[in-house]
Amino acid sequence: MTKNIVIKFGGSLLFSEGGTINYEKITEFCDLIKNNKNYDSIVIVCGGGSIARQYINAIREFTHNEILCDMIGIDISRINSRLMVPNLKEYAYPQVPKSFEELAVALNSSKIVIMGGLQPGQSTTSVAIQVAEFLKAERLVILTDVDGIYDKDPKMFEDAKLFRELNYDSLQKLILEMSEDTQAAAGEYRIFDAVSLQILKRSNVVVSVISGSNLDQFKKFWINEEVNIGTTITK
Repeated sequence: MTKNIVIKFGGSLLFSEGGTINYEKITEFCDLIKNNKNYDSIVIVCGGGSIARQYINAIREFTHNEILCDMIGIDISRINSRLMVPNLKEYAYPQVPKSFEELAVALNSSKIVIMGGLQPGQSTTSVAIQVAEFLKAERLVILTDVDGIYDKDPKMFEDAKLFRELNYDSLQKLILEMSEDTQAAAGEYRIFDAVSLQILKRSNVVVSVISGSNLDQFKKFWINEEVNIGTTITK
């Protein structure tokens, strides 16, 4: 039976606090992915991270064109994706797909595919959900800089509560409570926004939100995907 997985690698994980590229983390992650015994197809979607936000903030100093900001964010996410290609060596598809047509060609290679954003108005989380839907993936793993989905920002509130399980409706309610906007602006980081939620509800994919700050949690998942870590989101 074909078994596919999509992994969203948050842009925040690619860089250290000083803004330098986190070579050790990228290498550790790629070494884990190379040791694949469970999946027929693997697609990794990289976020833009702090570097993308710096470019986007600079663009906003010159213009209020949000489409241009989106395009800059997409470009940076694709550059970030290229960081993993040489690390994965012969395991990786050599090109970063820029469309679903290019993704379909890449998947025929049976290589690990790494990609970034696709079009303006979408976060890379939305892209990852769409890719999971396209692949009919059993699981989407979102690696981020927190332990899962909380009722409020755990970086700002010590009493933030971690949800171990959520369904789509509960997630939608949480998103509406936490944000006055329906869609994140270019460069603004949210694990989910209203757009990504709508795509998720259509796709019916199972999502695991796991901390990537320390890859120990992801190691446990990679060995045994039934382990209870992070937040699991289901229909």
